[in-house]
Order: sequence, then structure tokens, then C-alpha cells
Amino acid sequence: MPARLEALQQRLGYRFAQGALLTRALTHRSFGVEHNERLEFLGDSVLALAVSGLLYERFAGSDEGDLTRIRAHLVREESLHRAALQLGLPETLRLSEGESRGGGAQRPSILADALEAVIGAVFLDGGYEQAQALVRRLFGDVILATEVESWTKDAKTELQEWLQARRIAVPSYRIAGTRGQAHAQTFEVECAVAALGLAERGEGRSRRTAEQEAARRMLAVLKASDSPGGPLRS
Repeated sequence: MPARLEALQQRLGYRFAQGALLTRALTHRSFGVEHNERLEFLGDSVLALAVSGLLYERFAGSDEGDLTRIRAHLVREESLHRAALQLGLPETLRLSEGESRGGGAQRPSILADALEAVIGAVFLDGGYEQAQALVRRLFGDVILATEVESWTKDAKTELQEWLQARRIAVPSYRIAGTRGQAHAQTFEVECAVAALGLAERGEGRSRRTAEQEAARRMLAVLKASDSPGGPLRS
């Protein structure tokens, strides 16, 4: 097995009995027929189950609605992308030359998908307990450090309430672009606050996910601007 995959297994804390599964998990569809989309599909479900179990343990007094919102934040593209970067997945991906030249190894959607595929590969290779242990290593510290109150509202809701509290018209959302084939599209959505002349964009594997990411970025900009010395306060 190539040295870069040996090093990745060390970072994962798991050694594959079937190395071909790890190779496939890191193979983008642009590289060839034996790509990672089926493993991604499986890993998505394994990840959701494992995170649900961790949240059930951590937040014993929380209801289903709170747990669902926290899980949605943890398994969203941004969180998966960040975990994939920490694992060094970009240097291990197999992409076509064109995708590589276009920066595919750093693209959040590709890295998030690859991480889910790796989780799916661990599940097939070693069973659920090994996959659960990997998810715990990836997200356990984040879950332990967080509080329910910080996850109770999704970004779109929080943005709308932030604007309404300042008597600013609610934002508008539009699809700014899509890429990929119909069954595996990535959406780019623009969130605009016309009254302030501001617009931010977000990407996701569904329109809803992209809208949430665009709203989150807009909210971050507005909160920074609203801080002492920011343009909304000046």
C-alpha cells in the first residue's frame, strides 16, 4: 500500500484488512468507474447513526428536535470538510487530471463525500463498532465541547430573526449555479439582503443545504459588522 495511505490509516486510527476498500473510498467518479459514490451513500447513513448515538449519550435531557438540529450541524458539508482536511484527505484523493487542475482536491463537496465514503469503507471492512469508533474520534471532542443552546436554531431562522430585530427586510435566496450530473449535483445559492446591499454564497449537495450555508455566511458578516466599530454601528 502506498505510503500516503499507510499514513492515512494511522491518522484514522484504523487499519484496513481490505485495502481496496480504502482506495475506492478515495476515488472520485472523475477518475474511473470504480468510484466512491456507493460507499458515500453507505457512509452517510453510518455517520448519521453514530452521531445520533453520541448525541443521545451526551445530551440526556434534550428532546428529539434539539438532537436533530445538533446532528444536522455536525454532519453538514462544512463540518465534514473540516474533518477531511484534518485527516489530510486532499493528498490521498484519486481525481482525473482535469478535476485535479481545477482544485478538486480542496473542494468541500468532494472532500465531504470522500470522508463519508471512508466511514462507509470502515463499516464494510471492520463492522459498525469500528466505524462508530472512527466517528467518535472525528466528532467526539466537538460534541463534548458544545452546548444545546448553541445549536437550537438553523442559520436561516437565526438570520431572519437577526434582521427582523433590526427592522431590516428578510433575505432572498436564489440558485446561482449548479454543477455535476443530475443525481449528484452541487448547488450554489446566493443569500442577499437588499436593504444592506450585501450578498453571500453557499454550496451544498441540496438547495436547502446550500441556502443554510449562504445564510450562515451572511450572518457571520452581519454579526462582525454589528460589532463595536463595525459599519452597521458607525
